[in-house]
Amino acid sequence: MERFAELAREAIRRCRLLAACTEQPGHITRTFLSPPMHEAHRMVRAWMEGARMEVRVDAAGNLRGLFGSGARLLIGSHLDTVPDAGAYDGILGVMLGIALVECQPPCAVEVAAFSDAEGVRFGVPFLGSLAMAGTPVMDAPVLDAIRAFGLDPALQAEAAIGSDVRGFLEIHIEQGPALDGVKRRLGAVVSVGGQSRAAVRFTGKANHVATTSMEARRDALGAAAEWIVAVEALARTTRGLMATVGRVDVEPGAANVIPGAVRVTADVRHARDAVRIEAIRHLRARAQSIAQARQIECDWRPLCDQTTTPMDPAMVEALGAAIRSAGYPDHRMASSASHDAMILARKVPAAMLFVRTPNGLSHHPDETVLAEDVEAALSVGMNFLESWDR
Repeated sequence: MERFAELAREAIRRCRLLAACTEQPGHITRTFLSPPMHEAHRMVRAWMEGARMEVRVDAAGNLRGLFGSGARLLIGSHLDTVPDAGAYDGILGVMLGIALVECQPPCAVEVAAFSDAEGVRFGVPFLGSLAMAGTPVMDAPVLDAIRAFGLDPALQAEAAIGSDVRGFLEIHIEQGPALDGVKRRLGAVVSVGGQSRAAVRFTGKANHVATTSMEARRDALGAAAEWIVAVEALARTTRGLMATVGRVDVEPGAANVIPGAVRVTADVRHARDAVRIEAIRHLRARAQSIAQARQIECDWRPLCDQTTTPMDPAMVEALGAAIRSAGYPDHRMASSASHDAMILARKVPAAMLFVRTPNGLSHHPDETVLAEDVEAALSVGMNFLESWDR
């Protein structure tokens, strides 16, 4: 219907407007409670209030708009991004939540714009939804960032959802090629894959590159490089395993100084938790073995360990029915990427609706969506709200 087409175009426009709220001019980078998040909150708050929502920011930095009262459905996704991101990952889900409220749904709805899902700033993902699930991260740097944003971290417990929230729906771009490959606009997610992250620090000894023999060197970067190759090799030889070293910090970072310390972050994922856990065990042992052979130190720090999480069967069925009622194929799929829905599923029944990502390209400036797919998501979302059983 034309109403959904108009709302879809507006949701896409708002995503593009929010792309200007960035830490890097010319690129989309917006991390947990960084200064650009103030402007993002100002814009999203105005859209929420325009939809007649009561708006607040909780002590974990989540922006939350409430429509109606009593038992309600929570709809949302995240406002933060990876470095040099696209405009739609997470953000589109928030904009569609607002758009659905603008349609005046027949039930109470709370729209949540989570402060963090990517974990870029502190290495720990899902800071926003963890607080809403009642398990806030209390690391000192995170608390300092909350204070710097003008919030009181001591009140994070008040961010937790209560019994009046009866379910959670996240609408998100797929971030992969599956829907595009089968020419489907939408997919109902049946499970969200597990994820482990760790920070590994190799500590050797810095010294002059011209006067230190190769035999005498305690090169931390050499150890890190050997381990990074081992990470890739394990992933390539283990079916279904995805393992990535996405960040390397070298100290002191000069061309003529042997690296004295290197910190790397690893991200390991698999649909089966047992395979992922065994991979982490193997990689930790391999890091320690490399360090021992090179006579340097190795420190392993787990950052997160999320198990594969099934979505609520009843909500998935209701979402499938909403898809069919809107005239689209009821396509079911698993998510290999992690999402806030897996965190909220600890507290309430949760479901996810995937929107096609053209060419499967995400976490990239060329990430995009099709207006007709966004329109389809709105139609399905409204069907779901109209039939939602509190």
